[in-house]
Amino acid sequence: VQLQASGGGLVQAGGSLTLSCAVSGGIFSEIAMAWFRRSQTTGEGYEFVAAISGGRTIYSDSVKGRFTITRDNAKNTEYLQMNSLEPDDTAVYYCAAKTAPSDDVGYWTYRYWGQGTLVTVSS
Repeated sequence: VQLQASGGGLVQAGGSLTLSCAVSGGIFSEIAMAWFRRSQTTGEGYEFVAAISGGRTIYSDSVKGRFTITRDNAKNTEYLQMNSLEPDDTAVYYCAAKTAPSDDVGYWTYRYWGQGTLVTVSS
């Protein structure tokens, strides 16, 4: 399974961006997908953002109500619509996938990763 993330960029606070993650290999409809992020300023590990498996979605408290994760099985693509962006959302965003879905959304449960796309939110 290969993942290709895109859509990052520079946006002002309050603005919006949509990230995409194109997936090749595997049976996309059976793959659980997620987004994680890593801050370049704090250097912390992978922070969970959102996950989607089947028809179920999970969000971190920090993005709930502002971000929406969706998938298009016909296009083998996952999306992250980000609204009301804040400077604290600045990070490299990674899409991730696993073929053995579970309720655990820890980054260690995801086997496949995209290359990351940088989102910068200016104040």
